[in-house]
Amino acid sequence: MDLAKQIIELDLRRDEMFEQLLELLGDRAYEILRYMQNKY
Repeated sequence: MDLAKQIIELDLRRDEMFEQLLELLGDRAYEILRYMQNKY
């Protein structure tokens, strides 16, 4: 159960971080995130 809770917390944090990315980059956030994911 602790692991499930941690996964949920990470998912919520990811959503918050993506909102910040959207504020900074606008519509290009998706494109840039996808590029960075593929790079690593």
